[in-house]
Amino acid sequence: MAEVGTGEVIFELRKHIQKLTHELKHLEDGSNDIPELIQSTNLLRLNDHLTEVNHKQSELTSAYEQYSKELEHMLKTVFDIQKDLKEILKTQTSLISEQKIPKKTSKLKKKSNKK
Repeated sequence: MAEVGTGEVIFELRKHIQKLTHELKHLEDGSNDIPELIQSTNLLRLNDHLTEVNHKQSELTSAYEQYSKELEHMLKTVFDIQKDLKEILKTQTSLISEQKIPKKTSKLKKKSNKK
């Protein structure tokens, strides 16, 4: 059936995604030129900033990939459980039907004996 801790993994991945999203938003907000510095220095700062943003975006993409894989695994488990439950229901239904059949035949035998 379901693996223990699957929900915890999903929860941890979701927290990690939220953290990365927050850090990325913070990085995107903080890229301002400093007027006192020369143009080449500002370009170097911008390059460093863009490198860091790219790294965070890669981390975020990776986290979303792990998150979706875990969700797919969880969904597969749910479908497996659903399939098992359908089989159990079919088995129980056939057992109930089999139990009802002998009772009907015994009533018929009793009626035929009375005649």
